[in-house]
Amino acid sequence: MNLDQKYTALLNEAQKRNLPDVEGIQLCFKTLSLAANIDRDCANQLSVYGLSEGRFVLLFILYAAGESIAPKQLAEQAGITRATVTGLLDGLEREQLIERHANVVDRRALNIELTTKGKLIAKQVFDQHSRWIASLFGNLSSQERQQLSNLLEKVSNNIKSN
Repeated sequence: MNLDQKYTALLNEAQKRNLPDVEGIQLCFKTLSLAANIDRDCANQLSVYGLSEGRFVLLFILYAAGESIAPKQLAEQAGITRATVTGLLDGLEREQLIERHANVVDRRALNIELTTKGKLIAKQVFDQHSRWIASLFGNLSSQERQQLSNLLEKVSNNIKSN
């Protein structure tokens, strides 16, 4: 696995300074490089459909709900701000993937629902995206997957902000 150039430079400096546990530093940089590669590939996969990861997540939430949802609920479920949701919804609306409707109970409030085109794209992209994600670990045995999961959990427990 190739490290991103910035990590190679940092690793070289760590080696020059004889820092303790250079191997641990290298593992961290490999993990960060892998995550960046996955993010880039994900963006490429979604860009074919004119989607960002944020837009995709909102489409999926709406598709899974099977009914209209208030922007506030979308923000909560996606773990993003309402302002971010508004921007993402503007783009989805321009692409005619969603429609905004006044809430029948409170006309000041909005409900968001997928258009027919939005439902079709959501299903197609989710199916394709799920296959792609699964393929990333396709060459690992069940035992290796469990081992990797355990190791990632163990490392995650070292992060103070957990």
